[in-house]
Amino acid sequence: MTIQNQGGNNPRHAKLQSVQTKLLINGEWVDGVDGGKIATIDPYDGTVIAEIAEAREADVDLAVEAAKAAFPSWSKMAAHDRGRLLLKLADRIEEDTEYLAYLEAIDTGHPINDCLRLDVPRTVLCYRYFGGIADKVEGSVIPVDAGFLNYVKREPIGVVGQIVPWNFPLMFTSWKMAPALAAGNAVVIKPSEITPLTTLRIGELMMEVGFPPGVVNIVTGYGHTAGQRISDHPEIGKISFTGSTDTGRRIVQASAGNLKKVQLELGGKGPNIVFEDANIPAAVGGSAFAIFHNQGQACIAGSRIMLHESIADNFLEKFTALAGSIRLGDPLDPNTEMGPLTSELHQKRVLSFVDVAKEQGGEVLCGGAGPESEALESGYFVKPTIVRAKYTDRVAQEEVFGPFVTVLTFKDDEEALKIANSTDYGLGAGLWTRDITRAHRMADNLHAGMVWINCYKRVHPGSPFGGVGQSGYGREMGFDVMREYTQAKSVWVNVDAQIPPFYQR
Repeated sequence: MTIQNQGGNNPRHAKLQSVQTKLLINGEWVDGVDGGKIATIDPYDGTVIAEIAEAREADVDLAVEAAKAAFPSWSKMAAHDRGRLLLKLADRIEEDTEYLAYLEAIDTGHPINDCLRLDVPRTVLCYRYFGGIADKVEGSVIPVDAGFLNYVKREPIGVVGQIVPWNFPLMFTSWKMAPALAAGNAVVIKPSEITPLTTLRIGELMMEVGFPPGVVNIVTGYGHTAGQRISDHPEIGKISFTGSTDTGRRIVQASAGNLKKVQLELGGKGPNIVFEDANIPAAVGGSAFAIFHNQGQACIAGSRIMLHESIADNFLEKFTALAGSIRLGDPLDPNTEMGPLTSELHQKRVLSFVDVAKEQGGEVLCGGAGPESEALESGYFVKPTIVRAKYTDRVAQEEVFGPFVTVLTFKDDEEALKIANSTDYGLGAGLWTRDITRAHRMADNLHAGMVWINCYKRVHPGSPFGGVGQSGYGREMGFDVMREYTQAKSVWVNVDAQIPPFYQR
């Protein structure tokens, strides 16, 4: 195994010591066939952390070949043995918590406390959950015609391709790989070229605990080359993608060649509804977490706060004060509550929506710019931004994907539901009320794959995660995802059935 020293002379990167920068193909760490490199950037100061190998089409082909060769023995391995490897991996990740949290912080801009409290523990929990579920995927016996036994078994698909976004790379890698491997598939996974470091580290840990060569292959490359080849490769039986709705559409088109199974977790424009009887302090705090955690870079972010007109002023007074108090800073500083956005390009995109809001008559209540601090000016920061607008405005319809929330008001439940369901998306939605009847009625009628009542952004490996409409289809996590990574085979047995006379001689 080849490990390259990286980090240069930047004291922020002193803990790196060594970082994996190569592709994992067939159990070996290798350079790309064409020898290309991609710089991964620290969003806090714009410096290069490392240069990683660039996978292109030929590298994806090699990875698929390795996965295809590894699949028969991996799929036939006893399910509890596959589960045991996932459980060993979970233990090893837990032992590596400090280093993984550090890598995630410098590569993504996540505050280190969030990495330690949420990202790594959620990753460990995910591998443990699917390690435990590996040998619990059951078939069924179907009552059919007399004299016949019909049973249905779930079988792995084969080689699956997985494309991971840049916003939660460590956690999303576990969401994709853990169930796929538990089900008996072999994996070719492409992390984002912007934030590849923790996925590569997970690959190292997988090799340490004994995953067979070729079962997991990691190809770090760009979407238009490596991602495109994963999408259209004729030997890949399924693709799981998390990212933008536009890219999801292109993946569906590319998958048509061999009609591969497709699972998409795409954009969102989450309505977060605060009714007049809500616990306002709880709703303020929960709404801040819904939009400002991870700098708002989450598909399920509560990016539309919908306030009953009778409590709007009271809520906004408290909410704007809280937003203005959020501590921006170095993600490695334990006191930092919000770090930089993950890339300079994305920072510019988020800030461009401030102009969009103003052009359509929106009112910027706070934020709308980078911080004034000279210490932060080299980072990709955006201050927590609150904009008041109409529900038909672009900032209330399009996904901004940053610390940018649009405030809307409503007069009754009917109008709240109309506004909440007014976008093309349908991923997550939240509501705050003490009225349990209203809560269930709204949950039933919201156009969303997930609804949170008196909370927001709760996730667990046992609970299915996904959306409807332009937010995609299929589900991550829960037992639902085991069906996503398997296919049904129906077997008929003639136990005691007479052959029809017409066919007897």
